[in-house]
Amino acid sequence: MPNLQETLDISSYAALGDSFTEGLNDPGLDGAFFGWADRLAGMLAVSKPKGEFRYANLAVRGRLLDQIAAEQVPEVRRLQPDLVTFCAGGNDILRPGSDPDEVAERFERAVAQLADSAGTVLICTGFDTKDVPLLKHLRGKIATYNGHMRAVADRHGCKVADLWSLRSVHDRRAWSEDRLHLSPEGHQRVALLAANSLGLRTDEDPQAPWPAAPHLTAADQRRENIQWAREFLIPWVGRRLRGESSGDNVEPKRPDLMPL
Repeated sequence: MPNLQETLDISSYAALGDSFTEGLNDPGLDGAFFGWADRLAGMLAVSKPKGEFRYANLAVRGRLLDQIAAEQVPEVRRLQPDLVTFCAGGNDILRPGSDPDEVAERFERAVAQLADSAGTVLICTGFDTKDVPLLKHLRGKIATYNGHMRAVADRHGCKVADLWSLRSVHDRRAWSEDRLHLSPEGHQRVALLAANSLGLRTDEDPQAPWPAAPHLTAADQRRENIQWAREFLIPWVGRRLRGESSGDNVEPKRPDLMPL
């Protein structure tokens, strides 16, 4: 089967971003999270001799775009990876009063820096949130930001993983209990989409249909929604009101390019 190395020579990869790229709610080893970026790195490493593919993951949960630009983007100049994935700005868009046009301007400045330091830059659009209780009212802002990101990718020659078009993640099983972060299977779907966006053909289809799911009654759904609000929504709102971040005192899980 043709693989990515026939079109792009990728021997090193650095992942930048927030909780999405850190891999929240995809359990890994030693208490760390795995996630779609780690899964993508594994796919890229397959065709390389053992130890010759190197990978860094600088992403930290809760980071805003300016924090990622200040803390993670400059590291790419030092690392000089063949591939960078840059998924940022989502936490900014979630904030009340945020302007997707202005966020996109800051996003482009960061992309311009990355394009000078990496062989290939891949960016991710935002998900379609029409079925997400907490985020569906932000769908228009996310769509506007996505349009800007695609234009930025065109101007700077970036690859795009179009998460908005990934309909398989509209299934609830693609999301963890907090409904804000992906489940392990959701992370796998995103990794496959990212690999395909780079030109890698995979045996699995990111858009493959899910097996039939048990039917939930309206009463079951109400009970789930109440439990979700108590366990996740109220604490999330509380952190926002207190100005706290889930990423306070969290360090990148893989700060340097290391062999897989």
